[in-house]
Amino acid sequence: MATAQQPAEGVVIPGAFTIPAVELGWKFSRSSGPGGQGVNTTDSRVQLTWDLAHSPTIPAHLRQRALARLGARLVDGTIVITASEHRSQWQNRRAAEQRLANLLGAALAPPPRTRRPTKPSRGAKQRRLEAKARRGSTKRLRKVTRDDLG
Repeated sequence: MATAQQPAEGVVIPGAFTIPAVELGWKFSRSSGPGGQGVNTTDSRVQLTWDLAHSPTIPAHLRQRALARLGARLVDGTIVITASEHRSQWQNRRAAEQRLANLLGAALAPPPRTRRPTKPSRGAKQRRLEAKARRGSTKRLRKVTRDDLG
């Protein structure tokens, strides 16, 4: 369990693996977000980097899937996540870790099953045609003719 004084052991990707803290790169800078006067003196903005392409932690088949799905987001095979919405650096670190876990969780999810096209059954076709005939008959019976005008 991570506390305010103790850094996290890494980022847990649910159902897959844990990225050790030594593989994560952190940079801190001044944030333009909330913080009042303290925003000018504290480095609360967090930039988290993780080298997806060269990480020994991620299995090869998952690495290929993630590289294919996150290709546009990567900078030389590295994921870069920035967080500055909170006033404290610690909260921004947690937010960046959570974003990394969510991003990788979505990228590593197995592909959806392919849709098998199906045809309507003979009974379904017949029921549809019978319903159309009933509706047409109802409308035809409502029609006012010259004989009705009288």
